[in-house]
Amino acid sequence: MTISRLSLKALAIAVVVAALATAALLLARPQPIESAVLGTDWECTQTAFVLTTCAPRVQQAIPAAETSRKEAIRPTRG
Repeated sequence: MTISRLSLKALAIAVVVAALATAALLLARPQPIESAVLGTDWECTQTAFVLTTCAPRVQQAIPAAETSRKEAIRPTRG
């Protein structure tokens, strides 16, 4: 089975396009960065070395079931 030059060229172009798309996705993935200006209460990410976004850090919430359980359990007299 012979493969024509056109199909080899098309295969090479497809491989290059796939490699470039993979590189673009890796670079565009948001990376966490530290912001000394905003402090530790903020979480910042930088996408593709261009776009930087910051949002307040989410505090760890205690589930409502856990807090109501602690209030419901009272020490018993032994």
